[in-house]
Parts: sequence; C-alpha cells; structure tokens
Amino acid sequence: MTLSKIFNDFQTEVKVSSPGRINLIGEHTDYNNGFVMPTAIDKKIFFEFKRNVSTDNCRIYSKTFDSYFEFSLAEISKQKDSWKNYLLGVIEEIQKMDKKLGGFDCIVKSELPIGAGISSSAALECGFAGGLNKLFTLNLSKQEIVELSQRAENNFVGSNCGIMDQFASVMSKKDHIILLDCRNLETEFIPADFKDCKLLLLNTNVSHSLADSEYNTRRAECEGAVKKIKQKYAEVSSLREVSFEMLEEFKDQLTEKTYQRCLYVLNENERVQKASEAMKNGELKKFGELMYQSHKGLQHHYEVSCPELDFMVDFSEDKDFIYGSRMMGGGFGGCTINLIEANKIDDYVKEISKAYAEKFNINMDVISVSPSEGTVIE
Repeated sequence: MTLSKIFNDFQTEVKVSSPGRINLIGEHTDYNNGFVMPTAIDKKIFFEFKRNVSTDNCRIYSKTFDSYFEFSLAEISKQKDSWKNYLLGVIEEIQKMDKKLGGFDCIVKSELPIGAGISSSAALECGFAGGLNKLFTLNLSKQEIVELSQRAENNFVGSNCGIMDQFASVMSKKDHIILLDCRNLETEFIPADFKDCKLLLLNTNVSHSLADSEYNTRRAECEGAVKKIKQKYAEVSSLREVSFEMLEEFKDQLTEKTYQRCLYVLNENERVQKASEAMKNGELKKFGELMYQSHKGLQHHYEVSCPELDFMVDFSEDKDFIYGSRMMGGGFGGCTINLIEANKIDDYVKEISKAYAEKFNINMDVISVSPSEGTVIE
C-alpha cells in the first residue's frame, strides 16, 4: 500500500490535542523534588490514530516534518531523528506495563516550535500515550500517562528530566496555573488572573549544544551534594529535605560550584512559594520581581543561561510596563517568559526585535500564550 493511500484515505478513530507548556517560575527544581508553577498553553501537537489490519506494524507520518517511518511492535530501536524516539519510548514503556497494543497508523502535526523550551517533547509523549490509551482501551489513568511519558524520556531518549513537563501537559486546567509539589505531586490550581497583562514568550532562536549535556550535569551535581549530606542526615533524599542551615554546614565539603547549584535550588523553592501567594493576592509586580530574581539565580548560580537570554532579560528591566522576565526551560537558548501590559506588546516587540537583531544578527520570534487545558482526547 502506498504512503499516499495510507494517509490520504485516513479514517480517524481517535483525535488528540496535546499542549506545550510554560513554567512561570521554578526552573530546574522538579528533579530536585521541589516546587514549580507551570501550565499548558494554547499551542499544541495534534494526533490522529486508527487501527490497521496488521498485527504489530505501526506507521507514523509527521505532517510537520513531512517524514514517515514504520516499525514493528516486536522490534523497537532508536532512530536518528530525535522526534521519533519520544514516540518509540512511549511504546516501549507501555509494553513494559504488559499492556496489549496492536498495529496502528498515526498522523502527527505540530504548531510548537522546536527548541523554544515549551516542551514539545512532553506534548509528543503525552499526546501519543493518551491516543494509544483510547485506541486500544488500555485503561491507563492520567497519572500513569504522565509517569510512563517521563520514563520514556528518561530511559529511551536519555534525558534525565523531572516530571513537570509531562504533568503540566496532561493535568493543566484552562485559565489556571499549577502550583506543583514535585515530591508528592500535590497540586493547587491557581486562577491565572493577569489583569491588564499577558504572557509573552520571546524566542532567542538559539539552541546551544551545551543544553542536553549540561542539564544532566546539573542533576548529577545536585544528587552528589545530596549523597554527601545524607551521610549525616539520613532523612535527606533530595535537595527538598536540605535546609539552608544544612547546606551551610556542608559548604566546606562541597565545591564552590556545587554549593552555588544547591543554593539556587533552595532559593528557587522559596521564590515559587512566594510567587504563588503573590498570584493569589493579585500582586503582579511582586510576582514579576520574583521572576527577575529567578533569572539572576539561573544566570549566576545555576549557570544555565546564555548571552542571548541575558540580553533579553536585561533589556526589559527598565520598562515599567514589564513586571517580570526570565529565561524558561532547560537553558542555553529557547525563550524568555515576560509578564507585560497587553497594550504595550506591539511597540515593545518592535523595539526589542530591532535591538536583538543588531546585537546578535538573529531574528527572534514572538509567541503570545494563554494558560490552557491539558491533553484532550476525542
């Protein structure tokens, strides 16, 4: 059967829209069992599924990349194209759970920019898992979809991510922000009342090669400190259980770099909790100040920013109509997230676009986002 015959005559059985996510504050805290404040956004990846007559042959076509591949459920192996591995990892994790899949065809179309730090990977994983769950009546809960999608990224793709991205992609509620405790997944949905402001993402359009390796390095640095502190304090299993007093006690036993990493995480957890109170109280200026503090911590203590991100944040600081700005995501590129008065967006975008292009000879992209519903399956 030809490719055009398979996908032009497609009788859809299951439709899925799976959103990207933003994180207002709380970066690199999820894998340290800390606090984060994410939400899904109104930019999504769309899937269409149908079963095929094959017993175990799977055929997937990406409209976005105009790319096709097929594989047998009995033979899952890594592909060169990274987007394929997020899907294959989901298949592998579902099969590890002794859930019965069959042959299927799938069309994928994305409106999420790659490398922007809005977690297209989690949207791919969670939307794909949710669609297969319905297509084959696997009876997986939302929580199980979140967790297997995270495992797919950890085990198959090889990125040692925390649970925030997948959780936000699946669990978010429209017009709300999640205060998520990554230690026990305790969740509070806070109304996203930004008054006269909107959330604006400015994409640097750079993705430095350090991003993946340094992400795993940061996690290893934090876990190394925990291991050392645990020798005296048995109750410590992550930086979440480490107090400022404990950290100071072990300062001389840690490298200066590792100490700074840990100090950032402890401070960021405090910032997230303060930010949640500020949001509930409608104190947007205070919320914005915490965003700026978060960026400085990421820049100087956690060292995951880059000149392009720093330029964007610095450029915003003297503008009284911008309440807060910070880098978002793993770092070394991607977007800044900005809390900005809505009626000033157009003029500001023109101003910063010109300045950014003059400084780096790169054109930035602008993405206006709103808090949205998590994965929707029809």
